[in-house]
Amino acid sequence: MNQPFIKQEQVRFQHVDYAGIVFYPRYFEMLNCIVEDFYDEALGLPFNQMHETGGIPTVDLKVQFKKPARLGEVLTKSFWIKNIGGASLLCGFKFENGQKAVCLEGEVTLVNVSFTENRNMIKAAPFSEHIKNKLEKYLIK
Repeated sequence: MNQPFIKQEQVRFQHVDYAGIVFYPRYFEMLNCIVEDFYDEALGLPFNQMHETGGIPTVDLKVQFKKPARLGEVLTKSFWIKNIGGASLLCGFKFENGQKAVCLEGEVTLVNVSFTENRNMIKAAPFSEHIKNKLEKYLIK
């Protein structure tokens, strides 16, 4: 059975608001970090190389905030693939605290894109078979 990609992140002072809980836009930054780590570690496509000719922008994001995460807590961030399209991915994610309570969960759609030579236009670009094979290891329906 396939497994999610998992990383941990400690909630730092930079992540929290005056109440000491994660300020919601910081969750989106944490989500982007796990996407970036996934591309680097699982697919061998670090963003600094991938962004020379293309990218993987978010085109749809659905989030449910379930429980506040607090300063000092360590979150376990899980990320998996729900569907692989020609040039897009539907991905699931959840962030859990140390007691396994879900703080955040949702879905994100990412589209593989390429730039024209002068970088003034982007267009959807199909995944290579090599990358599709790597993505399938994280496919959980």
